Amino acid sequence: MVGVDVDRAALDEAAALGIEPVWADATEPLPFEDESFDVVVLGELLEHLFLPHLTVDEARRVLRPGGRLVGSVPNAYRVKRRLMFLIGRPPESDPTHLHLFSPGSLRSLLRDFDQVQLRFVAGRLTRPHPRLFANDMCFNARKPPR
Repeated sequence: MVGVDVDRAALDEAAALGIEPVWADATEPLPFEDESFDVVVLGELLEHLFLPHLTVDEARRVLRPGGRLVGSVPNAYRVKRRLMFLIGRPPESDPTHLHLFSPGSLRSLLRDFDQVQLRFVAGRLTRPHPRLFANDMCFNARKPPR
């Protein structure tokens, strides 16, 4: 198991858990050979990147055929954020979030993968209407076999 981050403190914590720490910037090519991983996790990362498609492409490069890409992004189109926009306030309060993902834009970002699954999670009212009330969207996609 390898943990990649730009935050050296986070890498120190990962190392303490037995995870091999690798410092790397997700906006640059990863220091790994093609098809070297079975799973790549992009947890709460893509919304922070200027060009998230480059990171998804790089994850696809390092995944073995049939490998899985899993991760999560904030659900930018939940009711709370829509109401904020309607009353004239920014729908996103985190200045480090550079992208707002809808289910459609997330699926588009993952278009080179098979078996794309989205799940809406985390929120008090996710049972009655997950798309409108979930805080996050989790995804699971498979790199096509050759």
